[in-house]
Amino acid sequence: MEYNTSRSYLGMREYGRHVHKMVDYLLTIEDRDKRQQQTQAVIELMGFLNPHLKNVEDFRHKLWDHLFFISDFKLDVDSPYPIPTKETYKLKPDPLPYPKRHPKYAHLGKNLEVVIDKALKEEDPEKKAGFAHAIAYYMKLAYSNWHKELVHDDAIRSELNSITGGELEFSNTPYIKHRNQNFERDEYGSGGRGGRWQQNFGGRNNRNNGGVGRNNLGRVREEAP
Repeated sequence: MEYNTSRSYLGMREYGRHVHKMVDYLLTIEDRDKRQQQTQAVIELMGFLNPHLKNVEDFRHKLWDHLFFISDFKLDVDSPYPIPTKETYKLKPDPLPYPKRHPKYAHLGKNLEVVIDKALKEEDPEKKAGFAHAIAYYMKLAYSNWHKELVHDDAIRSELNSITGGELEFSNTPYIKHRNQNFERDEYGSGGRGGRWQQNFGGRNNRNNGGVGRNNLGRVREEAP
């Protein structure tokens, strides 16, 4: 009996051991034409075993790359695609260049600095004014979200002048309504039991009527003896 611990390592488990044995057999074929023909058959089988890859771009290209990987890049056949090598497979991508400095205005973020730099380079006065209004609107929105309170336009204008050296100015900004965090308490927690629900929907409070009152159908119910 052959145990898995004594078997060879599977380079790509999704194709199964039988495909790996077929690839090993391809390496033993000396006739190149026959080896090429058998390789095409193995490629078709690999595509049949993984139908979900058919919707992937360059489906056939991936199958050929997988075939060479399973053979440990030892298979000598013609491929319709560039033949990968062990060096290209192990090649690591270059590290991403992360920014090494913190934004000047952390409460506004680095993206706003990019927008401000682009606005300062704009030569069209109308577009430059549009940039100023959009930047001021975002600054006011950021203050409202972080501080949970409205900020006056003069404060926004003062900071924008400080950031841009007075090169960007705005006349006014759209009003940002401050969200009331206690709106649920204001709506439903005031006015005792029932609160504003009774005022808005005409509900009746029959708790203190000695057990006698009207239900929603207008009938009079009496207290049971």
